[in-house]
Amino acid sequence: MPEFDFAILGAGAIGSIIGAHLARAGHSVVMLARGARAAYLEEHGITLRGLAEFTTPVRTLRDPHSLQSAGTLIVATKTPGTAEALRPLQRPQLDVAFSIQNGPLKNELLTQAFGRERVLGALADTSGELLPDGEVLFTRNVNIYVGELGGGDSARAKHIAHTLDSSGVRAAATAEIQTLEWSKFCGWVGLMSLAVATRAPTWKFLADPDSALLLVRLVRETGVLARALGISLSDRAVLPTATLCDATEADAVALVRRLGADYRVNAPGHRMSALQDVEGGRPLEVNETLGYACERARGLKLDLPLLEVFRRLIAATDRARRDAIPP
Repeated sequence: MPEFDFAILGAGAIGSIIGAHLARAGHSVVMLARGARAAYLEEHGITLRGLAEFTTPVRTLRDPHSLQSAGTLIVATKTPGTAEALRPLQRPQLDVAFSIQNGPLKNELLTQAFGRERVLGALADTSGELLPDGEVLFTRNVNIYVGELGGGDSARAKHIAHTLDSSGVRAAATAEIQTLEWSKFCGWVGLMSLAVATRAPTWKFLADPDSALLLVRLVRETGVLARALGISLSDRAVLPTATLCDATEADAVALVRRLGADYRVNAPGHRMSALQDVEGGRPLEVNETLGYACERARGLKLDLPLLEVFRRLIAATDRARRDAIPP
């Protein structure tokens, strides 16, 4: 038997939401955290507010080298530094690992660390915010999809999804995880880019005609990359990606603006995690997401000019606010 049912790398908003629900449901959970966040969890446990309101104690490990074994590793850190964070976890016995990070690069890094046979694909249409007092605001609970990288159904994906779902975090297994991951990524590229550029709550930049147009064009450019890689797109993602790519531009913009109106009514306080990172002074997920897409596009000789512009704009924004201008 493994030492823990679940080991969660990263105790930010989403990692804490998942860990708290699993721990409350009676599963053995360890949060791999460090610094002030680890100290907070050791003293207070995890406190959720918003869609769920409870506090639960949870085991915390500051040194990942001390982990002996776990049934499932869930990676919930930001994308920068993922390869380094996974390195000490190659020694423990892990049955399966998956990441709910943004972008397709995460699966490549997990495969390099643990081998393809122990890696599942995953994506989260789940949102939260780590508040200054250490509590977590749970703002969106739509779905976490889990599936085999090669496609098809599997008992282990179904078991993990059922465990998450029965704990209170909505989840489902899928036979088309690659399609759903890339569909989310296409939408996320637009959402992240406009959140950083406008510094506005989600509903505002979705509802604005100019930012909605830019978002649609970013989604479409990333969709061109996905389809060039032989990946089909779906509407079962954070945004209706397939429709946004296939509709006329005017219809796509109108759809995004309707989504903005819906967010205004149902989630007026929703802010993209990238905007939270900007305001919190944390590094932005640029190279591992937008940069990854631009590199894949160059390798295929695809011209995706708006995506390249936003990659450079957000990278420059990130360096400037952190006084990290290269020579």
